[in-house]
Amino acid sequence: MSRDVTTDNLDTILALQLSVAWAGEAAGDPPRLGWWKTDLVDPEGGGDLFARLTPKTAAWASLNLVREAARRVDEAARANIARPDGVWTLFHFGFAIDEQLADRLAWHRTHQHVPADVLGPHCIVGKAGAFEKMIAALPRPKVEVTPSGRKILAKAAPAAEAAALLAAALLPLALAYPLPFLEVDAR
Repeated sequence: MSRDVTTDNLDTILALQLSVAWAGEAAGDPPRLGWWKTDLVDPEGGGDLFARLTPKTAAWASLNLVREAARRVDEAARANIARPDGVWTLFHFGFAIDEQLADRLAWHRTHQHVPADVLGPHCIVGKAGAFEKMIAALPRPKVEVTPSGRKILAKAAPAAEAAALLAAALLPLALAYPLPFLEVDAR
């Protein structure tokens, strides 16, 4: 499995990550999933602070931080898996791909793109009610619920396809982040 991911596929993964990160916030109006205790994106919350601190890159700054909050919750949940580096989760694709994602996010921020314009249809940040519909439209994987999370019963797929499966495995929505994961070769 190649660790080099095209920019279009990086954007697809980022769109899913940022949408899940936004939907997982605890605060906001209307209230969202509450998987992490943040309110970094909405203009009534942290989004206002970022608009004043970093007016040209406010959207990317707040999305980057909520993605980091989600990544930390994901990392803590992944620590309960016997081989945490032997799985992919929506916020962990291994060092090489995670670095490419961080670089791509920085590239968008530097070029001051509008997130919804460059990340495609999976970017539903700020669209109340669209999250569950968006992930319900993704290909549904077979899932086994384990004590560690929701294990996807599929062979390793390219990163963008895996991201779609991981996001789809969030359904049914739970009160706590359910940690969908896909076992991969950790080499």
